[in-house]
Amino acid sequence: MRWMLIALLLVPQDAKSALETDGKGWIDLMPGPDLKGWKRALTADDKMAAEHPWSAKDGVLSCRGVIGEKVKEMFLHEEARGDGIFHVEWRVKKAGEKGDYNAGVYVRTAMDGKVWHQAQVAMSEKQPWVGDLFAVPAPGAKRLDILSKPPSRAKPVGEWNVYEVTCKGKNITVWVNGAVTVTWDACEALKGHVGLQVEFFDLEFRSLKFKPF
Repeated sequence: MRWMLIALLLVPQDAKSALETDGKGWIDLMPGPDLKGWKRALTADDKMAAEHPWSAKDGVLSCRGVIGEKVKEMFLHEEARGDGIFHVEWRVKKAGEKGDYNAGVYVRTAMDGKVWHQAQVAMSEKQPWVGDLFAVPAPGAKRLDILSKPPSRAKPVGEWNVYEVTCKGKNITVWVNGAVTVTWDACEALKGHVGLQVEFFDLEFRSLKFKPF
């Protein structure tokens, strides 16, 4: 843990994203209106909404958090991937009554939802919040919470947040709006799907890209 904390302290704050630094070698994962290449999926405790909550138009992927019922499900790219960087830009579409918002960004996740690794998308006064990492590393395993140091790096409602989740070997690093928030070096799943989550709130995503190593 000590070397992880030292590494986080040495990362420049408000640094450029990997996509900004080098735009070569990225695979565009943004779906078109037909959502081809993406698939709805669930973690073990969730239930599929009756109506499809995802839609894409003009380079923006939107999710609806309530469609007559609360929606909590994943949207995964169909091609499994190993080492690389998953670049995601997201924003809360509109302010909620309580000011709390929730969703997720996934890497190395099984399509059946039994194994998953989620960079948290949450804006609230208390953790978990933006930049934390959750994982169910094996079927039936207890969830692991890898929490960031305060303060939260979330941007205000309506502004775009930039995530880059890097996977290399057993290491997963979450980068949010200019700085690394968490690093975890015990990931056993060396390949899986990248994707997103809707959890009760309306969000928008854009610039979904993956750069393999």
